[in-house]
Amino acid sequence: MIKIYGMSTCPDCIAVDKYVEGNDRYEVIDIGSHVKYLKEFLRLRDSNTVFNDAREHGYAGIPCFVLEDGTVTLSAEEAGIFLDSAPAASCRLDGSGC
Repeated sequence: MIKIYGMSTCPDCIAVDKYVEGNDRYEVIDIGSHVKYLKEFLRLRDSNTVFNDAREHGYAGIPCFVLEDGTVTLSAEEAGIFLDSAPAASCRLDGSGC
């Protein structure tokens, strides 16, 4: 199962969530719904180099995808999600958009 870390207030995450709705291959985890999910995500973000660019540019790093083999990516396509209008890699921490 592919885990998707995101937030219900992130436009990019909402687009991804709609795409995977009803598909048992994906588990959507809203990091804003409980502190335990936020901590899970922060452990990934703090320890994985895939987030280097996101941290450097002030992005949150969501939506984030953890593939079945444990690979962490910010690419929806790598998770098998192909949107007509691909979302940005991640939302900005300053709230200016995704």
